[in-house]
Amino acid sequence: MILSRSGLVAVSLAALVVSGCTSTRFGSEDSQPAPLEPQPSGTVSSSQLPPPAAPAPTDASKFPTAPGAGTQVASLPAGGGANPPANAPDLTASAIAGVWSASVAGQSCKVATPQTKFGQGYRAGPLRCPPPIDNVKSWNVAGKQLTLYDQDGGTLARLYSSSATKFDGQTSNGQPISLSR
Repeated sequence: MILSRSGLVAVSLAALVVSGCTSTRFGSEDSQPAPLEPQPSGTVSSSQLPPPAAPAPTDASKFPTAPGAGTQVASLPAGGGANPPANAPDLTASAIAGVWSASVAGQSCKVATPQTKFGQGYRAGPLRCPPPIDNVKSWNVAGKQLTLYDQDGGTLARLYSSSATKFDGQTSNGQPISLSR
């Protein structure tokens, strides 16, 4: 009885294998779609372009006069307005690495500062931050200064250490910013 069952199983498997090889549902590997008929194309014409028109003369009275040497102009101090105090400690990349709570003009968010090389220094990742900190892509330290950069290497903010767990400074457009742990 055991021999006949095993024989029946062997014959059934052989039939199954042979029937799978004769299936036509997969099609032949040699069959290719019929080539497409070429379509007529339109005609191409060429002609000379007319010469450019001369610019209209400008009336200088429509423009304001440039400020003179005695005119006062508002600006931030050099360095983006975030000059570190003399007692601020020198910074290292390992002291900055981690996740920070950021406060920009009264709005809060998180900024990750891993030590992965990128752009102007190390990669940075803002999480739901307001402009301009939402564009932070990298960071770097130089002396007492922590600088946040955008994708093009432009400075977004400069900060200094006000304590072991806090940085204060300004964004490039003058908004106050702080990072804390």
